[in-house]
Amino acid sequence: MLDPDIHYLNHGSFGACPEPVFDQMVQFQKELEWEPIDFLDKTILPRMAHARKTLAAYVNCPADDLVYFPNPTTAINMVARSLVLRPGDEILTTNHEYGAMDRTWRFIAEKHGAHYINHPIPLPVTTHEEFVETFWQGVTEKTKVIFLSHITSQTALIFPVKEICRRARQAGILTIIDGAHAPGQIPVDLADIQPDIYTGACHKWLCAPKGAAFLYASKEVQSWLEPLVVSWGYQSENPSDSQFIDYHQWQGTRDVSAFLSVPAAIQFQQDNQWQTVQYHCRELLISAREQLLEVTGLPPICPDRWDWFVQMAALRLPEVDIAKLKTWLYDQYRVEVPVYRWQGEPFLRVSIQAYNTAEDVSALVEGVAKLLKQLGG
Repeated sequence: MLDPDIHYLNHGSFGACPEPVFDQMVQFQKELEWEPIDFLDKTILPRMAHARKTLAAYVNCPADDLVYFPNPTTAINMVARSLVLRPGDEILTTNHEYGAMDRTWRFIAEKHGAHYINHPIPLPVTTHEEFVETFWQGVTEKTKVIFLSHITSQTALIFPVKEICRRARQAGILTIIDGAHAPGQIPVDLADIQPDIYTGACHKWLCAPKGAAFLYASKEVQSWLEPLVVSWGYQSENPSDSQFIDYHQWQGTRDVSAFLSVPAAIQFQQDNQWQTVQYHCRELLISAREQLLEVTGLPPICPDRWDWFVQMAALRLPEVDIAKLKTWLYDQYRVEVPVYRWQGEPFLRVSIQAYNTAEDVSALVEGVAKLLKQLGG
């Protein structure tokens, strides 16, 4: 459904929904408007249960350990506001985290007198083993929470969260994993990772409609997670077998059609042999990365390995006016791609999805090369 005149290389930001999946969402919206009482009072609970069960099977966790949220930011805000932190407690993360999450944790830390620690992970990264050792150097006796991206937004790197979660369990440290970019891009097996809490977006790489994400919470932590919006699920007159679901599923009148459409997104990818699609996407991404590295003359930030990136890659740029480059690419080449600064350095992030072609990559490479040449970069 994307504008065919745009070379859309920014799937990582907001995804793109296939038309059959979008049509499913619209059908749910029509049913809601056709008979609101029947939809919201009589059929919503079994429909939501089906949507949770389907997604839970996809990420390998019990259906009652997962609840839908509109986005990972909202989900993490619920968790962060439920935490009991004391002055001096530390929340450990990296310097690669998503800006909205950094802001959330700084807000919570300041409120409780705790400390939000962005432990540096220098570039280039080499191996996951070295990452784990480097990150673990930030753990102290005051570390109460580890918050970590599964795939980072700014640097597009896959972090070894399973090993971090394993070490944290042994140390009695709570783990909260931000998997916004993971579902649909890499396999997510929550039974294998064993985090305390995990959130993921369905509207990014899984290609569900906008406003569909989830929060997983292990049974050991569910009891202290307070509802972000207190509604009928709290002290419910008709409680289910899961207080976790009761507290967090119902937040008053809202459009849940995006949540209900997630099974259609999962089915769409299964019907279209998505592992093969991902392989071809990565081949095109490797080509794009190689061409851009040749243009910039700068080294890559990670090895060319599946354990570091699959369908999204970030690259350093020479010193350049990032606003000018982004505008140039869009106005002159009709390329939609993120250009930004990370840790003071200019970066560009390329996403490759099923709809992208070599023509999209060529437009990007030509645009970057031409402007850098004009600027003497």
